[in-house]
Amino acid sequence: MKIILSGLTVLLLGGCASQPVAVAPETAAAAKPAVAPELAVASMPAAACVGSTALSAELAAQFEPVTDAALLQSALGEPGKGALCQGAVYQSKAGSDVRIYRSWNSTNPRSQSGNWWAFDKPAGLVSLFRRDYAVCYQWSPLDKLQSCRLKPGTKIVVGNGQSALCSEYLSYPVSATQQVFIANAAEDVLDCSTADGVFSWQ
Repeated sequence: MKIILSGLTVLLLGGCASQPVAVAPETAAAAKPAVAPELAVASMPAAACVGSTALSAELAAQFEPVTDAALLQSALGEPGKGALCQGAVYQSKAGSDVRIYRSWNSTNPRSQSGNWWAFDKPAGLVSLFRRDYAVCYQWSPLDKLQSCRLKPGTKIVVGNGQSALCSEYLSYPVSATQQVFIANAAEDVLDCSTADGVFSWQ
């Protein structure tokens, strides 16, 4: 079912009764497109992670904390390259009902089932969304929105955004906003609907 959103809708990219230990990376491969290393080194020094990997009380009832070091490392990114600054692994419980959202790039169909999602439906200014989720303009125009249910039994990483260096003139700092990393979203989501971004000026 296709719905039309008011505003240029965006995603991509939530605290818990039991809070797992958050892990900050020293070196990890960023799942988002990389920027030039020399720019990252020169302009985006490492900064302390901010925010919490703990789930809200409502979400905590739908998940249980688990250990998966490999999955966690795949979600962590180096300063200036996006992905997560810190994260914790959770698994959705049997019978859980969790809706997640992803803004994606309509010119790249594979982007529809990418790794980066959010618990909250995008709203408000596109520029603030890009800042909160550290989404560089080169990575996505954010012109489509995918809304899906997370399959019970799925492992995810919940964490806070790493800094991102988009260009000489644009960068985003570490963010407290929670993001959701799913290793294989094409297999781990269901009951999806798609919406278009439209112009709306205020």
